[in-house]
Amino acid sequence: MKGLINYFKESWVELRRFVTWPTWEELFDTTIVVATATLILTIIIAVMDIASSNLMDIVYSLK
Repeated sequence: MKGLINYFKESWVELRRFVTWPTWEELFDTTIVVATATLILTIIIAVMDIASSNLMDIVYSLK
């Protein structure tokens, strides 16, 4: 139990002293980049899904 308490104490010290936290502006800018990349990838995957679905409909209709 003593080792677990020591682990949490050391973790807290590390978070307070050694971790460099981003500023609100950096956090906001990074969030915008991630949201934009997610939107672009979502659109690309949706287009690929629709295209493959249409292609499969064409292939199945040839039967």
